[in-house]
Amino acid sequence: MLWAETLLIVSVMLIAVLGPSIVIAVLGYAVIKALSRNPSAASKIFMGMVVMLIFVEAISVIGILVIFQLFGKTG
Repeated sequence: MLWAETLLIVSVMLIAVLGPSIVIAVLGYAVIKALSRNPSAASKIFMGMVVMLIFVEAISVIGILVIFQLFGKTG
């Protein structure tokens, strides 16, 4: 029973970490592509990128905190 719970925790944490990681990679690719097309809009692109990265990281942290709350041992 213990290995099943451990496997569940590891798989949920993997999803909680990989999801935002994939979003960050796609965002980086899109930003580089946008900057190569229009370098003069760098300040606007940078601000949008920073806001999106903040939201992605917040979702990641909240997901990991929820996992700790659900599967945390008390006592």
